[in-house]
Amino acid sequence: MKKLLLIIIDGVPLRNWTTLFGNLEGWVASKEAQRFTMRACMPSMSGPSYASIHTGVTPQVHGILSNENRFRIDMPDIFSEVSKAGGKTGAVTHSYWSEFFNLYPFDPIRDLEYDETKGPIHHGRFHTMEGYGHDNQMTPADSDLFATLTMLTKRHGIDYGIYHSCTLDSLGHRFGHDNVHMDHACAVVDGQLARYLPMWWKDGYDVIVTADHGQTDRGHHGGATPDMRDFALYYFGEAKAVPSNGEILNQTQLAPTILKLMGISAPTTMKAKPFLKR
Repeated sequence: MKKLLLIIIDGVPLRNWTTLFGNLEGWVASKEAQRFTMRACMPSMSGPSYASIHTGVTPQVHGILSNENRFRIDMPDIFSEVSKAGGKTGAVTHSYWSEFFNLYPFDPIRDLEYDETKGPIHHGRFHTMEGYGHDNQMTPADSDLFATLTMLTKRHGIDYGIYHSCTLDSLGHRFGHDNVHMDHACAVVDGQLARYLPMWWKDGYDVIVTADHGQTDRGHHGGATPDMRDFALYYFGEAKAVPSNGEILNQTQLAPTILKLMGISAPTTMKAKPFLKR
């Protein structure tokens, strides 16, 4: 089984990826990474996007239609399929991911940190952002979360791991995206990520870095415009792009692509076409 890490940086529009993430763009320029453009499902909200990323179906199918509409999703996803194939999974994410794919409702005493032999999430390290608001961002440091994911790779030998943080999404809601605050924040996350990418490659992981949705200059997302829906996806690995005539990728293509890269058959519910092949 090929190992893979999925890095989700919440709420980053396409423009910011291609102009402010110099580390990632440098790997593209040196042809050691491939960049694609992906489009979020609608509504382009966090919860629905998380669910679509992992199930490979639209919100209208999996049923998570808003951030307030949460439950344990009863259909196959990346965690379940990797676990069924005998792989180990890990997650360093917002607690919504635990609710959607492990246990609902989220119990912080039980669920902030767990190691389970049965899966589908074998090693979970979650945060809630409880108390989040305009004047208090309540987001963990990305550098700490990158280190935590790396710890799971080294301590537990996970085959599939997902990272997710809301730092840039939260700052976007506060400041928008056309200002010095966001310029600096994107550069900081890009620089922190730079420390860990070579470690993950050395340890044999393919890596995908992307977002869940975009965001407007007014700090909004959820709707239908390209700035709310479109974002970049960076792939680090040996697989090649499936010819697509430069089409924008659909978010539902991500789950079956990840499973294909790992050598795992996609379930029949994932009908979208993978965009990478070995």
